[in-house]
Amino acid sequence: MNTTVAPLNDVQTLIVVGNGMVGHHCVEQLIAAGALQRYHIHVFGEEGQRAYDRVHLSEYFGGRDAESLAMSDAALYEQAGLTLHLGVPVLEIDRARRQVVTATGSFGYDKLVLATGSYPFVPPIEGAEGHSRLVYRTLEDLDTIRTAASQARRGVVVGGGLLGLEAANALKSLGLEAHVVEFAPRLMPVQLDDHGGAALKARIEALGVGVHLSRATQSISAGEEYRYRMNFAGDEFLETDLIVFSAGIRPQDALARQCDLALGPRGGIAIDEHCRTSDAHIYAIGECAAWNGSVFGLVAPGYQMARNVAAQLCDLDAEPFFGADMSTKLKLLGVDVGSIGDAHGALTGARSYRFIDEATGTYRRLVVSADGKQVLGAVLVGDNSYYDTLLQYAQNGIKLPADPSSLILPHSDGAPTLGADALPATATICSCHNVSKASICSAIDGGCTDLAGLKACTKAATGCGGCAALLKSVFEHELIARGVAVDKSLCEHFAFTRQELYALARVESIESFDDMLARHGQGHLGCDICKPVVGSILASCWNRPIMDPSLVPLQDTNDTFMANMQKNGTYSVVPRIPAGEITPDGLIAIGAVAKKYDLYTKITGGQRIDLFGAQLHELPDIWAELIAAGFETGHAYGKSTRTVKSCVGSTWCRYGVQDSVQMALSIEDRYKGLRSPHKLKFAVSGCTRECAEAQSKDIGVIATENGWNLYVCGNGGMRPRHAELFATDLDDETLIRYIDRVLMFYIRTADKLQRTSVWRESLEGGLDYLKSVVIDDSLGLAAELEAQMQLVVDRYECEWANALKSPEKLKRFRTFVNDKAADPDIHFVKERSQRRPARAGEINLIAAEEIAR
Repeated sequence: MNTTVAPLNDVQTLIVVGNGMVGHHCVEQLIAAGALQRYHIHVFGEEGQRAYDRVHLSEYFGGRDAESLAMSDAALYEQAGLTLHLGVPVLEIDRARRQVVTATGSFGYDKLVLATGSYPFVPPIEGAEGHSRLVYRTLEDLDTIRTAASQARRGVVVGGGLLGLEAANALKSLGLEAHVVEFAPRLMPVQLDDHGGAALKARIEALGVGVHLSRATQSISAGEEYRYRMNFAGDEFLETDLIVFSAGIRPQDALARQCDLALGPRGGIAIDEHCRTSDAHIYAIGECAAWNGSVFGLVAPGYQMARNVAAQLCDLDAEPFFGADMSTKLKLLGVDVGSIGDAHGALTGARSYRFIDEATGTYRRLVVSADGKQVLGAVLVGDNSYYDTLLQYAQNGIKLPADPSSLILPHSDGAPTLGADALPATATICSCHNVSKASICSAIDGGCTDLAGLKACTKAATGCGGCAALLKSVFEHELIARGVAVDKSLCEHFAFTRQELYALARVESIESFDDMLARHGQGHLGCDICKPVVGSILASCWNRPIMDPSLVPLQDTNDTFMANMQKNGTYSVVPRIPAGEITPDGLIAIGAVAKKYDLYTKITGGQRIDLFGAQLHELPDIWAELIAAGFETGHAYGKSTRTVKSCVGSTWCRYGVQDSVQMALSIEDRYKGLRSPHKLKFAVSGCTRECAEAQSKDIGVIATENGWNLYVCGNGGMRPRHAELFATDLDDETLIRYIDRVLMFYIRTADKLQRTSVWRESLEGGLDYLKSVVIDDSLGLAAELEAQMQLVVDRYECEWANALKSPEKLKRFRTFVNDKAADPDIHFVKERSQRRPARAGEINLIAAEEIAR
């Protein structure tokens, strides 16, 4: 059979590759979220059994059958719209056609989730090639081990980690003399410290299991008393009848390699915080996925990823994945083992308390911060009754008692506990002053009923100010929960919302912060909330150069210097490259500037070229050369129009039906410099193949044979959302008119720092309401919105070109007020033939070389 199953027209096709615990959990979450109403879901499992509980795999030897280990009833996969393919491995992925290839045929997909898990690592050992390499991973593996054990007396497990000890327990349960060989000097080297490993070794040896540490098997030969001889260094050896390898796992990323998906530095399918791979149509979850270079070998992080992806696929709010807590509580061969957080005390300044009971093989270690106020980690061997309390302290940042050792010392009434009512909220609202949500609630209960009073009481948002918006949101939520009417004031200086301030600016022609504060505010200086909000409003209304003296104090760091500050204090330079179209001369000019100033260069996802590493005093010179070459500022630093991405359209592509490049050029030329509540990204695709990914942008345009389809209010980033189809088959003029109205209505009515996607979701009446305002002119605003946009367009001026004309404005671009010298504290090193910021140790080396010279 060799068939091709194409995606359905009315219902999208979603394929999940992998029916392990994580893949199954993803399917369950999809069903619960109503996915079967929008997708036909195909699930492919390489094994012949549907998803089963691998965590309790050892119980298979204790009498549990495969059916009792199953994660669900068979009926789950018998629902309409859900097809389970067992024993059908996916052999290839054709990303261009969006198909997966199996031995039974090819299956088209709209979205693909890879949950392929991991595979056991078997080290290359001389002499092992001809022997059956037993591993401990699947039910089939266990059946093979059971068969081999029926004619064996002794079994050895290579690997003293979690799975290795589980495998040793399995061999012991089958009646074999069991041994564990570990390369490291202790058992469970990742989770336990030396004392913990020693305590676990003593406990396991007391159960009759041999433990051999610091042993590396160099070869396997025929044995004399047993079938095999495992030869170690120094003429040491161990004979055995069977060998089970459990020396770690590797992410199962073969399919990703085959179809050229991006991989992590040590393998695994590279994903972002939304579990998306380098292909926007493909997600990866579980042990096959690598986030920030790390693979998470526990089921809980896999479940977290599964929930994230299921929510996204059903257009629900999804919690981003930023790594996972790898704390674990286990029972290995009947021995309690727990590991929490920084179990090894690796963090700078970490201090430890230890309790060791050699008589019972019990060990507890508590790792605390340098100031002795917080739990950073813990190790437990022999008694996990302390685990839950210590985990609460570590995860919630609860202040330690005066004597932290009391948390791990024996008590006559058992392990100390912490009641749920005594736990503070886990969220830290202000990291500068370590203010928790619980502290905010306490201040409110104590009588704080306005934001200024809350700041004075808790010190929250009085440091860097980065938490100001979150603080206000939490404050308002808690007031509502207590039945208190919420003051919607922007801040303590303005008793208005952003929308109201925008209206005041337009109606009264207010063009400065001082004027706004004098007419409608209170106080004299403003704050980190109101100043950038008013600055954005004034820019959106009047589009005056932001470097004008009255406007500069309203800008954040990036806008102040018209460049994005990087982590080492240098800046990036991003010239506008409209629609990604650039001439050879333009490329040469950028290259010449980058070479002259020794800048790191990188092509961005928005079809532009980033130049990194410019020092403050170099910015004017760099921009002078770029502007002379015909470039403009790309506004990469502003809450404004960023990029208009495009494909090559009908000019070059045989599928293109409209000139997408020319339309993208027109759109970018019209809206460049437009300031808004949040950054804006656009895209234009020349056909429905969607190479420009227009449906993930704030404004997306897709060509049809009859004109253009307009999509609105999508975005990628931390909270991805597909854009919605707004209007179809528009001519050029109507398309621009509708975009004018949508953008200006958004600028007029959105809250501060609110993206178009969130704004659209907050509109009463939803998309239909927005259509009525923009298309049907239900509010009678159409002409006014277009006129407001035209004023912004007519007043456009490249901000850098404006600044270069003014010696006074250029004085801001100095590291030192009275000197044009470079910053002596910034150093660079070469990497991949380009320079990058030097790390701490490298800075010392550079300094030493300079002294030597």
